Amino acid sequence: MPANPRSARLSNLGEFQLIQSIPRQFTTQGFRPTVGIGDDAAVLPLSPEQHFVISTDLLIEDIHFNRKTATLYDIGYKAAAANLSDIAAMGGTPTGMFVAIALPPSLTKQDWQEFYRGLAVPCKPYKVQLLGGDTCSSLTSLFITITIIGLVKPQHILTREGAKIEDLIYVSGTLGDSAAGLAYLKKLRRPPKPSVLTKTMKYLVQRHLQPTARIALGQLLASQPYASTTMDLSDGLSGDLKHLCQHSHVGALIESREIPMSQHMQHYAKRLQANPLDWSLHGGEDYELLFTIPPKWQQEFEMKAKKQRIPITKIGAIQPKGFGIRIEQSNGRQKRLYPKGYEHFAQ
Repeated sequence: MPANPRSARLSNLGEFQLIQSIPRQFTTQGFRPTVGIGDDAAVLPLSPEQHFVISTDLLIEDIHFNRKTATLYDIGYKAAAANLSDIAAMGGTPTGMFVAIALPPSLTKQDWQEFYRGLAVPCKPYKVQLLGGDTCSSLTSLFITITIIGLVKPQHILTREGAKIEDLIYVSGTLGDSAAGLAYLKKLRRPPKPSVLTKTMKYLVQRHLQPTARIALGQLLASQPYASTTMDLSDGLSGDLKHLCQHSHVGALIESREIPMSQHMQHYAKRLQANPLDWSLHGGEDYELLFTIPPKWQQEFEMKAKKQRIPITKIGAIQPKGFGIRIEQSNGRQKRLYPKGYEHFAQ
């Protein structure tokens, strides 16, 4: 007798299948969002000139962060950067946020203040205001929920849908640094002091604990019809590329030798006898942008990105859906690229 799908364990479903299985219990009549569930953020109409961009994230101790390896300042900083990255992926400008936090009794007033100090730092360049939230107690762990709000012009909205065959695939920055930084932090019993870190480890730890949200890149991509699709890299290139292809009903070919990696990450991988390509493909939490550009815009876009000193790299091209998602290895051979990044509920 086949198992009842309603009684299937969450570990047998995985995060993304679970989300897709949400019953359609909410009305689709009346008010209609410009962009609804399934993207980096929702977009709601405000006026003919401006739309709201709204996203929310839940961060749980020992799942998204660990107080043994991150200070409260670091936790606040990364929480803000992750949410700012969602706004960047939609081409928006962040304006405000709500913060709900549940604090365990072991924390001090100074800890609480350090969290908000870290939260404020990546928000200051964009004048993001704290609009409210909720503070309560927790029996054991720290829980954080952030809802971020931004603005975007209707004609400038970026989404995960719209990639076409032969569009070029790009990423910003370098990939795998966060995974390398996390690999180092897992060896420690307490947050490291920057003064005792080597230049390499300081760079990798900072890339993990204090990532950069690519707001300027998102706005550049939205300023002209440069990007056919955009999303942020939170779950790893292999996993997020799969999501992008699913939303656009296409396949993809990326070239391993083109994936940008920092010298610091490669040096540390060599030290650990690890494969730097694995960190770059599957590591996650880089919070860089993954996007596609029609070939006709390539030269103009690359020139503008260079002028603004925004690091971008072309790593492949969109293919027909039947092609699947493949990676071309350094020897020229192609193989299927399977997602191996972190997924909630996965066994």
